Amino acid sequence: MQVDIAYLRRQYSALSDEALLAINRADLVEAAQQCYDAELDSRGLTRTPIAKRAAEKPKPAPEPDSQLDPDDDQGTYLLVDDGEEPDWLPDAAEVLSAYTLPGQTATADLAEARGVLEAEGIPCHLEALEEVDQPVSTPTVRQRVRLLVPGEMNLRAASILDRDLYNKDFETDWKGHLDQLSDEELRAMHPERVFCGLYDRIERIHRVYSEELARRGLRAETAEQG
Repeated sequence: MQVDIAYLRRQYSALSDEALLAINRADLVEAAQQCYDAELDSRGLTRTPIAKRAAEKPKPAPEPDSQLDPDDDQGTYLLVDDGEEPDWLPDAAEVLSAYTLPGQTATADLAEARGVLEAEGIPCHLEALEEVDQPVSTPTVRQRVRLLVPGEMNLRAASILDRDLYNKDFETDWKGHLDQLSDEELRAMHPERVFCGLYDRIERIHRVYSEELARRGLRAETAEQG
């Protein structure tokens, strides 16, 4: 398999000094070793045997006040957005995420999604969780950038993204699927039969919403008002 030299250089340049020195050079293929050595030389770093580094490296003390998510206990939260944190951030909901290299603020998909939501008046915030994967060959440092919205707007935001970004692709796939069917098969693919679960969910959404309005003695706003 051909090694992507440019990719390796970007990966190594994104590593901290400590992470770079933690790589076992012997595990790398020759091309990767050359990129690795070049990155060390550019920083004026000297390789130390792994066993010696492990003995010399002090173990960090536990941080009882850590604010990390228990499910993400190997990373550190990094704010991608500049400025003050919105007051709704503690109760925020994630509507989309993507992996990027450290230093990148967002992917094109995240940027497009954010633009769509903000055009609908939904506040957004980008936050990144840095993660490190170290397979046998080349280590990867990446960050998972999360697009966050106020928790109470989670369902609406997800539906807006479906409507404005994803449903067109679904329509294309659905059209392509139907185009491959025989006349007999096509007749059997009535939407209310094929997507019975979706139709049932929509019916339940309307019913439960109407029941809650009635319980509170309220009238629903029109879709234009909402």
